[in-house]
Amino acid sequence: MYKACIFDLDGTLTDTVESLTYSVNETLREMELGQITEEQCKAFVGNGARKLIEESLKAVGDENASKIEPAMEAYGRIFKEGCTYHVKPYEGIVEMLTELRRRNMKLAVLSNKPHEQTQQVVKTFFGEDVFLRVQGQQEGIPRKPDPTSLLKLLEYLQIDKEECLYIGDSEADMKVGNAAEVDTVGVSWGFRTKEVLRAHSATYIVDRPEEIISIVKGAE
Repeated sequence: MYKACIFDLDGTLTDTVESLTYSVNETLREMELGQITEEQCKAFVGNGARKLIEESLKAVGDENASKIEPAMEAYGRIFKEGCTYHVKPYEGIVEMLTELRRRNMKLAVLSNKPHEQTQQVVKTFFGEDVFLRVQGQQEGIPRKPDPTSLLKLLEYLQIDKEECLYIGDSEADMKVGNAAEVDTVGVSWGFRTKEVLRAHSATYIVDRPEEIISIVKGAE
């Protein structure tokens, strides 16, 4: 029986591609560099802000990402203001979370997005009472796919590995779940394809949020 659902944020709970692309391109514009597309941004997201900026710099001609430090400073400042720009929960997410709470599931968020912005997005779009813990990328804690952060969340929630579903949209999410030995749900509406999720050993792949409820019910 599953007792907890831990969610990725970008591409899983919230459609943030416009926000991320906007903040990256404002950073690049400030540095008098070119721009990236939303499709490029989708491909670069999932492994933390530094990796996003590194790949974006390479895409616009800074092949060695030599400007990474000033770019990170600019992005941190710009993204702090723009992290909710045109963001919205995916269709059916709010209803799915409501039903999981009705079933007394413990809910949490684990993201590679910077911690402050992770908390801000969750608070803005879901309030402060839905999730027992909201955790973004922080200094001193390895980012996904390292399993440290997920294992610490399991301890906090007082949940055994076999009682948890980890739900995300990327290879990093499937890898962290597998490394922590918890079942994973790959969502097809996010930033990666079903083929990527399948190649990284998703336990389940879903096309609609309500299918997550069916997985929970099926394990009762």
